[in-house]
Amino acid sequence: MAFIIADCGSTKSEWRIAAPGKKGKTRSLFTQGMSPYFLNAAEMEAILRRELLPQLKKQDIQSVFFYGTGCKSPENARMVKKVLQRVFAGARVEVSYDLMGAARGLCLDQKGIACILGTGSNSCYYDGRRIVRNRPGLGYVLGDEGSGAYLGIRVAQHFLYGIFEKEIADKFREKYRIDAAGILENVYKKPLPNRYLAAFSLFLSENRGHYMIENIIEDGLNDFFFMHVARYPESNKYPVHFVGGVAYHFRDVVERLCGEYGLQKGSVIQHPVEGLVRYHQMME
Repeated sequence: MAFIIADCGSTKSEWRIAAPGKKGKTRSLFTQGMSPYFLNAAEMEAILRRELLPQLKKQDIQSVFFYGTGCKSPENARMVKKVLQRVFAGARVEVSYDLMGAARGLCLDQKGIACILGTGSNSCYYDGRRIVRNRPGLGYVLGDEGSGAYLGIRVAQHFLYGIFEKEIADKFREKYRIDAAGILENVYKKPLPNRYLAAFSLFLSENRGHYMIENIIEDGLNDFFFMHVARYPESNKYPVHFVGGVAYHFRDVVERLCGEYGLQKGSVIQHPVEGLVRYHQMME
């Protein structure tokens, strides 16, 4: 008897197998990310059958708790649930969106502000049971402040506009082996441009210390604090938690901004799955 929790983003997905009401060992499996905005039902099912099922090795899964990007939309959630019911025949399947996964994984049953800073970005005020308030997400074209895609756009702009100093521009050129035409083709003509742009945020983490790099990081994260976190009336009352690769790798900047905005810093973690395991073990 086991349940599986899926933390599914645009870039990658973690599937954590655990037992109800126990504190025993858990096991993590990984697949590529699956956004219903970019993949249809057949494509998602193919990924699960090709990448996940062989790793499960016929383990008996009784319940599936899926938290995924794009699943706030009822239509997308229904599509994902049908896919999971086909793949995990006979299992109980619950589908929610990534923000609820972040809120439960970070706050459990306590009040707080939960923030996602990964490939995309999002935030909410969570009262310990439900999401009470959510700043609207506009996606990587119009919003996603502080996300990997948002920071990646700034990196691409600095390179394409010739703003980077020669030392940094040469490092970028050497790492990615691409010119302006190649970047524009990947952004405007190929699928999953948000994932492509988010990959440039790795360049920032590899070149910390240069003032241009630090400015991009701080400005991008400050945009998230200014436009979202500071707009919650509850942000001055309860801890502000962060999850996601960007939050984790640039946690020094996140912590400094919390101080500058007078916020109570909560946890800053890379993945919400550990908290989600505790949450569902409490609930099961």
